[in-house]
Amino acid sequence: MRLWEQHCCLPLVQDAVIADVARYPLGSYVSVNVGFSPHSKDVATSLAQDFRRKALADGRFVMVDENPDDSLITLAFDLEDSGPLEGDLDNVRYFHDLGVRSMLPSYNWANAAGCGCLDAEDTGLTAYGKDLVAEMNRVGMLVDGSHCSIRTGLDLASTTARPMIYSHSNFAALWAHPRNITDEQARECARTGGVVGINGVGIFLGANGPEEGRRRVEAMADHIEYGVELLGIEHVGIGSDYSFDHEDFNAELAAHPEAFSEDYTRWGQLQWVPPEDTATLPSVLRGRGFDEPSIAAVYGGNFRRVSGATSE
Repeated sequence: MRLWEQHCCLPLVQDAVIADVARYPLGSYVSVNVGFSPHSKDVATSLAQDFRRKALADGRFVMVDENPDDSLITLAFDLEDSGPLEGDLDNVRYFHDLGVRSMLPSYNWANAAGCGCLDAEDTGLTAYGKDLVAEMNRVGMLVDGSHCSIRTGLDLASTTARPMIYSHSNFAALWAHPRNITDEQARECARTGGVVGINGVGIFLGANGPEEGRRRVEAMADHIEYGVELLGIEHVGIGSDYSFDHEDFNAELAAHPEAFSEDYTRWGQLQWVPPEDTATLPSVLRGRGFDEPSIAAVYGGNFRRVSGATSE
């Protein structure tokens, strides 16, 4: 059964070890972040080029824009903010050509495209943000509402002409956190034909204790079950948000808490579900009564479908 991992993070530095991504099973599709709000076009470009070069030299990877090979890991990139576009919509095509297949308009805080999930005032998607969505639709890049505000997410759904996604977002109905999405956001995403990818971040699951690894996996399954009941089996997937750079991320939280919020820092150091535990989700879902076609849909088929619809 092939895993589609819609979002994870390497250290955003030139000495990042791409071989770490091979902790996912061979045959997986894995989207790796190559930049977010602090990054310029040049920095995100350099990271994408460096990751590609290392992946192709490794021998266990094939890039998303090359001939598929089910015996290798298919590597794609994503951007967690539209900041690296530097306001130029032509850069959507530019980053698509580098292997970026999904992008968030905004990361936690408002920018030129829209509002983030931590903003006190939610004014939604801007006129530029709507133009951005249209260009992403045209180029074939998935529009991603993760980290966006509620209204921005709803505006994305009403603006896009193609399926949108929440690549790594859990349900606020199960755990009230500003990073988690409302049922309305989820339904509107599904209305576009899209998919909500469930993440494995402890503070977004309500299971952030260092010794709660098994509970985090079960909590992911809770969110999968809730999403299937709310939206239908065809609208739920996996975007674990695993941070291979977890030590760097926790250091960044400690050094710059103002860049996030108390909802990020009050629980202590962040914990994640690692690739090896994400690979156990089919077994967990079988134990909850999911049949094989349903497991295959959640584990990879649903994101594969929306990716195909976006590239048509």
